[in-house]
Amino acid sequence: MGEARRQIKLGAFLHETGHHVAAWRLPEAQADGGANFAHYVELARIAERGRFDMLFLADTVGLWQGHEAALNRTARVAYFEPLTLLSALAAVTRHIGFVATATTTYNEPYQIARQFASLDLISGGRAGWNLVTSSNPTEAFNFSRNAHPAHADRYARAREFADVVLGLWDSWDDEAFIRDKESGVFFKPGGMRELNHAGAAFQVRGPLNVPRSPQGHPVLVQAGSSEAGRSLAAETAEAIFTAHQTLGDAQEFYADVKVKTVASGRHPDDVKIMPGIFPVLGRTAQEAQDKFERLQALVHPDVGLSLLSGMIGVDLRGHDVDGPLPFIPESEGGKSRAVLLSELARREHLSIRQLYLRIAGARGHKQVIGTPAQIADHMEEWFVSGAADGFNVMPPYLPGGLSDFVELVTPELQRRGLFRRDYEGRTLRENLGLRRPSNRTQG
Repeated sequence: MGEARRQIKLGAFLHETGHHVAAWRLPEAQADGGANFAHYVELARIAERGRFDMLFLADTVGLWQGHEAALNRTARVAYFEPLTLLSALAAVTRHIGFVATATTTYNEPYQIARQFASLDLISGGRAGWNLVTSSNPTEAFNFSRNAHPAHADRYARAREFADVVLGLWDSWDDEAFIRDKESGVFFKPGGMRELNHAGAAFQVRGPLNVPRSPQGHPVLVQAGSSEAGRSLAAETAEAIFTAHQTLGDAQEFYADVKVKTVASGRHPDDVKIMPGIFPVLGRTAQEAQDKFERLQALVHPDVGLSLLSGMIGVDLRGHDVDGPLPFIPESEGGKSRAVLLSELARREHLSIRQLYLRIAGARGHKQVIGTPAQIADHMEEWFVSGAADGFNVMPPYLPGGLSDFVELVTPELQRRGLFRRDYEGRTLRENLGLRRPSNRTQG
C-alpha cells in the first residue's frame, strides 16, 4: 500500500459572536455569545461533527485601546477566560482539540505550564497552548506596569518562557505514577526531576505538580509572523497560525519557516502552518455576496476606524477617511499585521474607509466569498502549492457561519480526498499528525 495522502488540518477560530466586527447585530447571531456557555457547547459539537482538529480561542488580558466612541458598539469587551471555558468543553466532547491563547508577557511559566498540563489531562490529551507575546499595550496597566515592554524584549522573554514551560512539562517520566497500594510507593524513585532553571527573566526550580498526559505534553502553537516571531516558531512551535493576503506571500512564509525549522534541528513536518481564512458562504456566488454586504452595511464608521487604528498602531482620527492611508511608522505593537495592512492598502489603492471595511471581518486574514466549491478551490490551491498545511477557519458570525462550513465545505473537501472522514486518534497530536514528544530529561 502507498503512503496515505496528505490531509488538510482545520482549526475553528472562534470569536464571541463571529469574526465580523458587526456580527453581533445580525438577528440570527448569538449576541451574548462571549458569556454564554450553551452557545460554546453548540459550537464545539458542530466543529466536532465536522471533524475539525481543534477549537482555537484568542485572548487578551485587557480591553483593546479603541476609540471611546466605538467601545460600546463592539461585542468584544466581555467574554470567558479561555482555559476555564475549554476545561468545561472538554467534558462534553470526545475528539476535538482545544487551543487557548496565553501571553508570555504578563504570566509566569509555572502557572501556564500547570494550567495547560491540567487541561491536557482533563481532555485526555487534546490541549494546545497558543504562545503569544502581548501586542495590546493596555494589558500593562492591569499588571502593575506603567509601560508595555519593547517588541524585542517581549520576544526574548518569550523564548526563555517557552524553555521553562517545556522543561516543566518534562518533570515526570511517562510511567512515573505506579500508585502501588501494596508497597505504599506512589511514584517510582527517580521518576521525578527538578528543573532548576536560572535565566535572565526567570528562576524556576520545579518540578511541576501535574503528571504527563497521553500526548506527552500540550501542542505548542505560535501566531507571530514578524522575523522574531518566525524564528521563535521555527524553534518551538508545532502549529503556526498566520495571516496572508496573497498566495505568493503565503508560500514565502511557508518555505521560510520550514527551512528555519530544519535549521533548528527539527523535521519540517514537526510544524503545521495554518493560515486564517474568513469564508462567507452561499449556495450561489450571489447569495454569498449578499450575505457579506449585509454584514458590511452594519459596520458603524466609529467601529471601523477604531479597529483599523488599533491594528496598525496609529490613531487615524482627523485623517480624511476617503483619502489614502498615511505613512505608518514602525511601532512596538504587532509588527507583522501593520505591515500586511499597509501593503494591502498600497497594492490595491484603498482609502482608509475601504481598508477598514476590508478588514471588518478578516482583520488581515484571507477573505473568500463564494460557493462551497469556490471556498474549497481556494483551500486546495494553497494546500497543494506549498502555502499551507491546513487552515484556521474564521466564521463570519456564529453559530450559522460555522454550521454552514461544516454542512457545505467539509463534504466538498472530503469528496476531493483532502480531508478526513473520521478522526485518526484520540489526542490532538494524533489528529494533527505530530509526533509524541519524548521526555527530554528521562534516562
